[in-house]
Amino acid sequence: MKTVVLPFYVKLACVLLSILLLGYLAILGHTILAPLIFGFLCSVLLLPLANLLERNFQMPRSVSSLLSSIALVILIGAVFTLLGTQLSSLANDWPAFKQQLLKSAADLQFWISDTFHVNNKAQIDYINQAASKSLSTGTTLLSKTLMSLSSLFLLLLFSFLYTFFILFHRRLIVRFLVNSFKENHSPVVYEIVYQIQYIIKRYVVGLFLQMLIVTILACLAFYFIGVKYSFLLGLITGIFNIIPYVGIFTALVITVLITFATSTATNVLFVVIALVIIHAVDGNYIMPKIVGSKVQINTLIALIGLVLGEMLWGITGMFLSIPIIAIMKVVFDRIPELKPWGMLLGDESSEEGSYMKIPKRTRKQKIENLLD
Repeated sequence: MKTVVLPFYVKLACVLLSILLLGYLAILGHTILAPLIFGFLCSVLLLPLANLLERNFQMPRSVSSLLSSIALVILIGAVFTLLGTQLSSLANDWPAFKQQLLKSAADLQFWISDTFHVNNKAQIDYINQAASKSLSTGTTLLSKTLMSLSSLFLLLLFSFLYTFFILFHRRLIVRFLVNSFKENHSPVVYEIVYQIQYIIKRYVVGLFLQMLIVTILACLAFYFIGVKYSFLLGLITGIFNIIPYVGIFTALVITVLITFATSTATNVLFVVIALVIIHAVDGNYIMPKIVGSKVQINTLIALIGLVLGEMLWGITGMFLSIPIIAIMKVVFDRIPELKPWGMLLGDESSEEGSYMKIPKRTRKQKIENLLD
């Protein structure tokens, strides 16, 4: 058979056209693909638990999948319950909080008057002008936050359903992937399936580690500053940090308001500085380095993936960009023609990634568990 060699510009046009079509399909299929991928991540994380219930307790696959999914819901519910308990204590102090807020506002007004020699009438006029200008901005921010929370609820609901069905039909899915290729490629397909499972678990662990680090940093910063509800505000900062941009700004507004009502203006300034530093550390080190290193992706590709994910799917895309890139790297590393791209996505400090150092016997046992 005669081999046709295409010119470079034809190959470049095909690549660019494929990228544009994939991006357009990703935008159109956001409603289906986003919870499906989240469900896939959760099912990979819960797979050891499901296998444990089936092997040691002789449970049917449907029961083990359902219990594993419920365990994840309980874990998420426990976090929100802890947050709700802290919020209830804040609600009980709301009358005193409101009174203190008014007193702090009056003290700030007198401080501005004495320091900058601005009379009270000028301050009131400036506040009214600023309030009228920021009203539309505040309403937009509130609506975006509420829409993000409602979208998050629907995303969690459908992700739970997808998690259950992926766990329940995991054997069928793996066999479909294997039968989609030639028989002599089956070992490579099994290897890719296991490596994806292993690397995604590392990513989820890294994501929880990021949330934990941000929460601890915020709690410590607020505690040493002297904020009254330091644990609550640190927990809010860690959880809201999952929502990029809007989340950290919302946490900043809540923290500043509570600090302004329960402390001094100096502490408010310290809180703003602390949150800016924490956000800078998270954006430049924790997220790309810690979370990215768990999936063996270099910092540059991790940052580019976050930006592209936000452009395509917004907040959801920023979560899913790193695991999608990790899956692409696993596939690229196993295809000779795409190995240079896999090297580009990978971390320079690790030649083959830690998942390649696992004994072959262990990998074989893990792959066989997928088909049990």
